[in-house]
Amino acid sequence: MRLQNKTALITGGSRGVGRAAAERFIAEGATVYISDIHAERGEATAAEIGAKFIHQNVADEADWQKVVASLQADGADLHVLVNNAAILQFGNIDQESLEGWRKLMAVNSDGIFLAIKYMLPLIEAAGGGSIVNMSSSSALMGVPDFCAYTASKAAVRGLTMSTAVLCKQRANKVRCNSIHPDGINTDMVREIAGQNEAAGPDSYKDSMPFFCQPEDIANVILFLASDESKHVNGIALSVDNTSTIHPPYL
Repeated sequence: MRLQNKTALITGGSRGVGRAAAERFIAEGATVYISDIHAERGEATAAEIGAKFIHQNVADEADWQKVVASLQADGADLHVLVNNAAILQFGNIDQESLEGWRKLMAVNSDGIFLAIKYMLPLIEAAGGGSIVNMSSSSALMGVPDFCAYTASKAAVRGLTMSTAVLCKQRANKVRCNSIHPDGINTDMVREIAGQNEAAGPDSYKDSMPFFCQPEDIANVILFLASDESKHVNGIALSVDNTSTIHPPYL
């Protein structure tokens, strides 16, 4: 029961890594809120795994204010924040539009900025805890076909470091770390692979031996969320089977 008596909020919790982390947290004793922009899917997931659901667009500041109000109405302290919600889209610098860039940044970067802005005071008030930001291996290397995604995840890394140092300076017992996975076998990854007309809809299958499962990432999130990592603050934790230090297909 590594998260007993703790309350966690996991964004993008209706499927993939978010759902896997929520299930793992619940098994370890936590009270879990999942949020998602997909209301029907989020409600169904919450009912299936025993979580509480909040309908939310992470890029909307008013929705974050509603999350605060929901937690306060429940009388819930917040100990763990997992910023997992994200979108993924193809596009190198020649192909990407300003509209597409801004849409992706709004979810992947603005969403985490807003999350920390509004949730950090709650975690501080609870006596401390952990913020886990989902970044990407692409934030640590060049991935030309995903220029906006790569930039958004690099912004997450920068914000993670700034937050971690701030928390250390405040001595508020809050830690902030980022996780940098490579390919994960999730619906989102399979969907984006199917949109790659040049490679073909089944091209992702060639990469499957190099993919990890959502549960593999959930276990890492659990470690950073638990008190076992109480002296781990500000790290970029790669979960990529060497892909950021060696080309994965060689």
